[in-house]
Amino acid sequence: VQLQACGGGLVQAGGFLRLSCAGSGSISSIYYISWYRQAPGRQRDLVATISGGGTTTYADSVKGRFTISRDNAKITVYLQMNSLTPADTAVYYCNVDALLSGRRQIFWGQGTLVTVSS
Repeated sequence: VQLQACGGGLVQAGGFLRLSCAGSGSISSIYYISWYRQAPGRQRDLVATISGGGTTTYADSVKGRFTISRDNAKITVYLQMNSLTPADTAVYYCNVDALLSGRRQIFWGQGTLVTVSS
């Protein structure tokens, strides 16, 4: 499975961006699709998750501002990010937890950079 993330860029504080992550490959079942982010010099943190059944969870820092969604027909996930602040500046990675070839596996996208200027 290959994941391609895109949609990052430079935006002013208060602005918005929509990230997308498209996957290719044969997956039997998706358990979770998530977005993580990693700011310079910091660990990679979980931002949002959507389960195979559509349940969503968010980090406290993004609740009410970010929305994760997915295209059930494809291995595609979106992250709508509103009211961005400089603290949201990071490389954003998509992550798929899925059943493939009889084994539960984790896949990572290559990351897309989001820079929020003040």
